[in-house]
Amino acid sequence: MKNVKKIAVALVLFVAAAGFVNAQSKVAHINVQQLLSEMPEMQAAQAELKKLQETYRADIESSMTELRNKATQYQNESTSKSREENEKRAIELQGYEKNIQEAEQAALQEMQKKQQELFAPISDKAKNAIEKVAASLGVDYVIDASPGLSLIVAKGKDILPEVKQELGF
Repeated sequence: MKNVKKIAVALVLFVAAAGFVNAQSKVAHINVQQLLSEMPEMQAAQAELKKLQETYRADIESSMTELRNKATQYQNESTSKSREENEKRAIELQGYEKNIQEAEQAALQEMQKKQQELFAPISDKAKNAIEKVAASLGVDYVIDASPGLSLIVAKGKDILPEVKQELGF
């Protein structure tokens, strides 16, 4: 009877230990920021955004130059104009300035919209590749190891090389 109890206790401990070992998950990590920055599609998207930004900046700088020139002209002519005319011109300049500010806001919104439009498919592609590599390696969890995201210890497998290979670069 004592032997049966010992065997039963040993069997319960063995099953519990085996269950604990099987319950442990495989964890890997990847620096998603590095992956995204090295993707050729991301580099092309960033170049496209930079080109668009330069176009907006040139337009706004042109408008600012026009405003400064008009302000200088109005200031130089202010002594020869009536007070009412100078007040009208001041209001006109304020209107130009407001239009420029609105154009800057519109440009910023368009840039953000374009960035989301360009980056979303690239992020999805990276995520799908990470998921595919994790599945092929039998990894249950992949942690983003990008700087500043609170990953303190990275003893798991770094899957960045495999994901880059999956993406073809």
